[in-house]
Amino acid sequence: MHADDPLLQILACPIDKGPLTLLEEGALYNPRLRRRYPIIDGIPQLLPTSGEPVPQEEQPARDE
Repeated sequence: MHADDPLLQILACPIDKGPLTLLEEGALYNPRLRRRYPIIDGIPQLLPTSGEPVPQEEQPARDE
């Protein structure tokens, strides 16, 4: 999955239904809930139980 992938426009967080951001390490990130969802073999794992909390010190920089 790449940053310009049209699929990113329709993917949403399974918990709050908001947009996700693609991280460089191959995961999708929800900055509102501070949760990261893995992408395994090119398939986003978007079950609520597959997301993991991201500690404050690992938070990605936000584009303002």
